[in-house]
Amino acid sequence: MNVRSPVITVDGPGGVGKGTLCQWLATQLGWPLLDSGALYRLTALAALRRNLILNDEPGIAPVAAGLAVAFTPGDDGALQVVLDGEDVSTVIRRETMGNAASQVAALPAVRAALLQRQRDFRQPPGLIADGRDMGTVVFPDAELKLFLTADADERAQRRYKQLIEKGMDANLGDLVKEIAERDARDAQRAIAPLKAAADAEVLDTTRLSIADVCQWALTLAQQRLAVRVIP
Repeated sequence: MNVRSPVITVDGPGGVGKGTLCQWLATQLGWPLLDSGALYRLTALAALRRNLILNDEPGIAPVAAGLAVAFTPGDDGALQVVLDGEDVSTVIRRETMGNAASQVAALPAVRAALLQRQRDFRQPPGLIADGRDMGTVVFPDAELKLFLTADADERAQRRYKQLIEKGMDANLGDLVKEIAERDARDAQRAIAPLKAAADAEVLDTTRLSIADVCQWALTLAQQRLAVRVIP
């Protein structure tokens, strides 16, 4: 691991604003972004396309290790995710894929297969790492660890709005149920459960605007790392 390259980790459950914050920080600082959740979603998608059952640990671990994936900036500034040459950015953001990702993420062999791939993203000038165990497992020596939380109902409302704005079908009741199930699975898994690192800065975003959250994070980054914002 290249310890000379600083890392800002942003962890928390789905719907707290991690993705938006991480993309904003990456743009402001000019640092690359690791979307670890996308790796697990891609693993789940690749496994399903191979007709594997999502608890088939021996079958899915090699899939995780051999993912042919690329992350590139899209024309609209959003992260474009390519799997086996196909743009799957929209497919992996469906809530069903998030639920599937949570299932494969509970498999120790899958987590082990993806661990070094995630750490390899740590390169100069620095890295913004978005996930659920970035500060506790993947980058325990990160210079700044952030952990976001929010009320489950609020998170479901945010997710519902995102999906509708993207022209995707969504049912608010189903989202509430799926978020609750995923929260429980992520918090209770034996390997790398979802929790804030002991030295993380924790923020409840339930009643905050994304601008408030971004300013909070940037202020901490400037105080701890003396980072500069790109003009």
